[in-house]
Amino acid sequence: MKIFAERTGRHCLSLPSNRLGLYLALRHWCVPGMRLLMSPISADEILFLVLAAGLRPVIAPLSPRDGNIDASRVNLGQVDAVLTTNLYGLPDNVAAFTGKILIEDVAHAMETDVGGRPLGTFGQAGVFSLSKHPGAGSGGVLVVERKSDLDALTRARDELLTPGSPLDDLMSVTTSMARQVALRLNLVRPALHLMRALGLQEERDGYRIALDPDGLELALKQVPQLPPFDPWVRADLHRYRAHRGGLARWYQGRRVAKVPGERARRVAGVRRLAELPTVAPAVLDDLTRPLFRVPLLVRDRDAAIAELERHGVATGYLYDPPYDDYAPDFTEHSFDPGPARWWARHVLPVDPMYVTRSFPILSRLEPPATRP
Repeated sequence: MKIFAERTGRHCLSLPSNRLGLYLALRHWCVPGMRLLMSPISADEILFLVLAAGLRPVIAPLSPRDGNIDASRVNLGQVDAVLTTNLYGLPDNVAAFTGKILIEDVAHAMETDVGGRPLGTFGQAGVFSLSKHPGAGSGGVLVVERKSDLDALTRARDELLTPGSPLDDLMSVTTSMARQVALRLNLVRPALHLMRALGLQEERDGYRIALDPDGLELALKQVPQLPPFDPWVRADLHRYRAHRGGLARWYQGRRVAKVPGERARRVAGVRRLAELPTVAPAVLDDLTRPLFRVPLLVRDRDAAIAELERHGVATGYLYDPPYDDYAPDFTEHSFDPGPARWWARHVLPVDPMYVTRSFPILSRLEPPATRP
């Protein structure tokens, strides 16, 4: 965790996953019943963590420039707290949320700064993921300013941890290592087929996991308890709150240590993709940002994904449909859902680390016919 402590200047809490850290932060700073402003575009499990904490998800209008909360169009007087997404590493307008309880999800934004200040240091808590930039397969870090908060969060974490095992750690590490090898050797396509055949990818309805509204209603009767929400929160990471042993921690540290050395390659990929007419406008704001993914906005996104996969390029981190449409009975809808629907339909997140493989296909893609 040294790299996170040095980068943020904050106290750090090691976690088995980013998602557990988000729940801990929401429970620590928010009271059940509070209204939480959040983006309509984020991972499935984030919505369920908010519900598990007993909070009311207030879906914000989305900015089509970056896929984050459109802070210029929200009434902060109507909410108690804010959860930022920093989608693909593009920063939310954190300055706009001054005075509110602010929890920063920086899973995609490990290396993103705003005005020279790292994301994760603007709010009460920042929660990083070791499975994104580092590619460690699991692990998270929660950073906080005050030691008293760290102590309380450590106790809360320990109460929620489930027992781990050396075999679980070995499986996690070997799976992550195999994924890294597949990327380096251009074996993504056979790896995808194998993962699907072995059932290692969660069943999905399109790009989202099945909602199960009846089961969710039952779970909501037990808020703010987290375990009843495990069937939703654990998607693609079933051991998201399991204790990690020495092997997993060693591997996570090894992967994190590689991140600074990969920065130049990542930035070079961002700059190459920024040449395309389909790149999201906010990418051009700062071409020195080592983004986790570069969002392109293309006319036929699903056809592009299929073509990329045929050439051994995997696409992930798609959050379609927006929360308003995915879970309409469990959210307070945005007053203007149109931009979020447009973004979710057209965004194509591209890994800047492997741009050489994808660029010939991406350069042929056309922008959407219309924009919000």
